[in-house]
Amino acid sequence: MLSGRRLDLLNPSPLDVEMEDIAHGLARVARWNGQTFGAHIFSVAQHTLLVETVARARTPRLGQQARLAIILHDAPEYVVGDMISPFKAVIGDAYKGVEARLLAAIHLRFGLPVKRPAETERLLKAADMGAAYLEATHLAGFAADEARRFFGPPPKLSPTLERDYLTPWPAEVAEKRYLERFAALIGP
Repeated sequence: MLSGRRLDLLNPSPLDVEMEDIAHGLARVARWNGQTFGAHIFSVAQHTLLVETVARARTPRLGQQARLAIILHDAPEYVVGDMISPFKAVIGDAYKGVEARLLAAIHLRFGLPVKRPAETERLLKAADMGAAYLEATHLAGFAADEARRFFGPPPKLSPTLERDYLTPWPAEVAEKRYLERFAALIGP
């Protein structure tokens, strides 16, 4: 990692996880295999911030730990990249095992339980699908009915939020905003 840490993919240690590495990596990993409109990739960092925004719109009093778990839900991708779901299914359990071990180390590093509470998991899945709907229709060329078939109904966000979160940011902006949101959730 750029921090100088060496992360063992088969047995990751929470002591080797640094937020700066996560933010840097996620800001440079493309969602949708880079097949999106815009001058910049739509990064996993930007996606996770969108997912948290959708989750907060659904549950305004969402607790700090749940919000932190949501912005970290794709954090293993800073190491393994983002693979489209059909390809993950082909690879199967080996990929899922590596991803689960990385996520466990990340959760432990930042004081979260290894397993997300069921309520957080349900909200995360709904918010992730809602964000995917918005990304599909705004960035990846899906028609609304096609996106609804894959991802369910669209979430309700203000036009200002949609415009901001669905305009791909340069990597440096995505990294900075991800780090700022993390810092706000962790607190002083």
